[in-house]
Amino acid sequence: MGGTSEREHMAKISKIREKMIKTEREINDSFSKFEKIKLEALKKTEEMHESVNKDLEKIERDLVKSEDLALESKQRLRSEIATIKNEVSQKYTSLKSRISEAITPK
Repeated sequence: MGGTSEREHMAKISKIREKMIKTEREINDSFSKFEKIKLEALKKTEEMHESVNKDLEKIERDLVKSEDLALESKQRLRSEIATIKNEVSQKYTSLKSRISEAITPK
């Protein structure tokens, strides 16, 4: 009756180590992909925030220069701009929080 040799055990141990290293690489690759997606999402969030604010500021400047609009119209437009600014600020904060919390398990 022959038992398993040391070489056979070492080969099995070596295969287990290779499997572990391969799995670790896959996990690290997945994490890297996740981090890249997270950074892209943060970048898009920043771009959205800046773009909306820039566009709204341009409209506000145009309102000041506009002589064709009635005072009530300008007030309604300023009110709508303020509402959208508030909305974009809330969405910006919400998205940043959601992106930051994306890695934390529940």
